Amino acid sequence: MGKYSGFIRYFFVFCIIALFFTSLAVLADEKQPGTAGLSREEALRLGERIYREGILPSGKPVEAVVKGDITVEGSMFSCQSCHLRAGLGSFEGGIYSPPTNGAYLFKPFQAYSSSNYKNTPFAPHQVIEYNQSLYQKPPNRPIYTDASLAEVLRYGDDPAGRILNDVMPRYQLEDREMKLLITYLKSLSSDFSPGVSDTTIRFATIITEDVSPEEQNAMLVPMEYFFRSKNQTNFYNPRSGIRSTAFRSRQMAEVTLTSLGVAIRNLSLSRWVLKGTPETWRSQLQEYYRREPVFALLGGITNGEWQPVHKFCEENQIPCLFPITEFPVISRTDWYTLYLSKGYYQEGEGAARFLNDKAELMEKPIVQIVRDSREGRALARGFQETWRDFGQKVPVTVILKEGEALTAEFLQQALAREKPAAIILWDGPESLKAVEMLAAWKNRPPMVLVSSSLLGKGMLSMNEQVRDFTYMTYPYGMSQLPGEQISPTMGIKKFNTEANTMATIRISQKTYGLTVVLDMAIERMKGNFYRDNFLDVIDCLMDLDVPLYERLSFGPGQRYASKGCYIVQLSKEGKPDLIKKSNWVVH
Repeated sequence: MGKYSGFIRYFFVFCIIALFFTSLAVLADEKQPGTAGLSREEALRLGERIYREGILPSGKPVEAVVKGDITVEGSMFSCQSCHLRAGLGSFEGGIYSPPTNGAYLFKPFQAYSSSNYKNTPFAPHQVIEYNQSLYQKPPNRPIYTDASLAEVLRYGDDPAGRILNDVMPRYQLEDREMKLLITYLKSLSSDFSPGVSDTTIRFATIITEDVSPEEQNAMLVPMEYFFRSKNQTNFYNPRSGIRSTAFRSRQMAEVTLTSLGVAIRNLSLSRWVLKGTPETWRSQLQEYYRREPVFALLGGITNGEWQPVHKFCEENQIPCLFPITEFPVISRTDWYTLYLSKGYYQEGEGAARFLNDKAELMEKPIVQIVRDSREGRALARGFQETWRDFGQKVPVTVILKEGEALTAEFLQQALAREKPAAIILWDGPESLKAVEMLAAWKNRPPMVLVSSSLLGKGMLSMNEQVRDFTYMTYPYGMSQLPGEQISPTMGIKKFNTEANTMATIRISQKTYGLTVVLDMAIERMKGNFYRDNFLDVIDCLMDLDVPLYERLSFGPGQRYASKGCYIVQLSKEGKPDLIKKSNWVVH
């Protein structure tokens, strides 16, 4: 023991000295301009605002220069605009914007595989050539330091001496502001999001107890089929030995799937059932999430409003993809929930856009008759807000109380009083009887608009006498009429109108659209399992043609994938076919 005592003493002294200088370094860093006097949370918040919005702590926009001498505001050219919210970069218009998150900035640049999720360089003959053919990778560079990162942000020259493309803004940041931005970049997408382990990516779907078993199954069957097929047949998993028939050899599977970053991660799906009134959902969601943090929520279904779940996701930064609800939250700023459409609101919006293009209706009153229900209020709000944005006069709105019948006398009084150019009727199929009475009136308005969603199957039984002046908002594609068969690739048997309702068919079709988007998003994350990156890659998907919808289109910050509706009429004779009376009315 004695021959080691001197070494132990020297080692102990060395550790004390190292700890002392490390402490000095930490204290010095805390006193650097930009973070002095600020908590870490506040410094990150201010740095995040610079990155995402181009706004300085003072509230003024960042100043920047592009194309050599063009001065612009950073709010127009924020870092997020090109490098995206998660900082994983983008490729658009022939310009490659590399990752700017801490995991990439502060190590030498090189293309990596994600085998076992360790930073292992690709062999030259592997998938790197394929990736480079898709994206213009910049040359290798040494590791960034705080000083060299500040240099490239201000002047555009990187640690390798390369001058960046002049579309990259040169940000005019003071030392304090630069320190805040760099502090944020070091934290940006530095650790995988909750719900991701070495073997599994966990998801959950939400079901409220007011949803019937048939409607629940219409969502769950195709979703669970997707998860089974993904875990059992789509990938070669080195741990389980499962081989996909899509690959000719194990080597091909390993090379391809390693590049996607999902080769050894299974997907799991839990059901979170919410009971009771919406006021109690928050505590239930918190308990589910405490027991099992998930990467994202998928689908979900309720007959009521999605607002409590939406708010929970915003507060906890949990992505929620395509919940099945006709009452989404309408917001221009919220980020974490991506809806298939705006639901009933969208039909009201489409009606306003359609009428706004009718020159013969200008300066003439519009009467809106609204059933005092969630559906009626959502339709009316969509119409009124869009109509107002066009600068039109406020429509005359008449409210039908719950249980109050729409009678011919009621309509006659409204017509005599207002002499409207059009009547908008946001009510259910029982209102069609009153509309039929309009057919014989000489002074009836030339146009009546109704909601196909609110009418449901009742729209197909509309009397032939009113079909020539009754128009319907129809928020789906025209390739399939309600009740048509759907593809068995959803993992379910073909539907028929006798065994399944229009509602269950549409639920399954919406879920199928979700699985298509989810499949593409998992692939394009390439092993970068950050929640913001999940939404970033979805935002950058190309438009999709899927059953039910005309198309699903995506774009940075867009939270509603189907963005319009048709205005249709029923054919006047014979089988009630839908006839387009407008192009796809886009909001």
